[in-house]
Amino acid sequence: METVQSERYANIVPMDELGTADKRLHPFPVLNELRRKSPVRYDESRACWDVFRYEDAHHILKNPAEFSSKRRLAGNENDTLLTMDPPRHSQMRALVNKAFTPRVISELEPHIASIANECLDTVIGRGSMDVVHDLAVPVPVIVIAELLGVRPQDRMLFKEWSDILVMGSEENSEASFKQLMATKQRALEELNVYLGSIVEERKKQPKEDLISLLISAEIDGEKLKDHEILGFSILLLAAGNETTTNLITNAVRYLTEAPKAQEQLREHPELIPGFIEEVLRYYPPIQAIGRVAAADCTIGGQPIKAGDQVVSWVASANRDESKFPDPDTFLIDRKPNAHLSFGFGIHFCLGAPLARLEGQIAIRAMLERMADIRFAAGTPLVPIQSPFVFGVKQYPVTFAAR
Repeated sequence: METVQSERYANIVPMDELGTADKRLHPFPVLNELRRKSPVRYDESRACWDVFRYEDAHHILKNPAEFSSKRRLAGNENDTLLTMDPPRHSQMRALVNKAFTPRVISELEPHIASIANECLDTVIGRGSMDVVHDLAVPVPVIVIAELLGVRPQDRMLFKEWSDILVMGSEENSEASFKQLMATKQRALEELNVYLGSIVEERKKQPKEDLISLLISAEIDGEKLKDHEILGFSILLLAAGNETTTNLITNAVRYLTEAPKAQEQLREHPELIPGFIEEVLRYYPPIQAIGRVAAADCTIGGQPIKAGDQVVSWVASANRDESKFPDPDTFLIDRKPNAHLSFGFGIHFCLGAPLARLEGQIAIRAMLERMADIRFAAGTPLVPIQSPFVFGVKQYPVTFAAR
């Protein structure tokens, strides 16, 4: 196997310990063992540090001066909020926060509920569905596409681009990564052309969408550059779609693994927000977050040099027994629940309120309209091809209409 040392690839390389499909479907025993035996370790094959304890991951995520986000995502030449440091990050964050205020998000609830129910209308009569294809993909795609001003007929094209942007490589080899980079680059070029055409349209004729808001906004008296608008739009597409799709699917996955929870939530729907929080901790949509050390430092007693890449495994941190009592048990009403699945600090996920709301609405709609939701036994589960993502490509279920 060729060893990959290039910084360009370190963000997307799977670690050997999670190198099989079964381990990617059930990574937590592996992560628990790594947290206990080597809580901070350097992986030569991936040229990066792995951090597994809650305390260390929390420290890294809350200290952007020590652990920078300033880097290029593979294949992407546009800066995004994910890859900015203050002060520019603070300025951009304050701007786009206007589009994600609690009031704006709450006003979306009836519309998101109608989207979710329209999705379920197409499957309710047949007693089976693929959660990913029939619900978890279309709900966030439609919402994000509408927020950006994407044409309805192009929604699924957006999803295809989103899948490519978060894709990882199956092999730790230079040839495999070059092929992946070429695929990502083509998708980004197509996406930039598509979004660029919307930007030009909105400059001439603004509408009630995010791109129009970004075009009209100013920071220190200056308009945003086109590449900044495109960078934010691409971030919203990739992060918003993938995270929420996995959140909804992982929530249903747990409900099929613990059927008693279905009836508990039907009888007490007020528990659904807490249930979604525990899904985020127990089956996190994003299981790792990358940073770059800005200066020489020490984490967990290990000396880290400036420029070293550091990967915080939030899926491990979320099950750290020093932070969460009985961490491998799913507790619907767990309080407190300070999971790191949306990150922490200045880079806390901008779309977290929207993802939470979409997750709650999707699960509520399923439980209201379906009983005895079961995984379609005998169907092989295929993990998503990304080392930083925890999710599956399909999740078929059967149910009885209520």
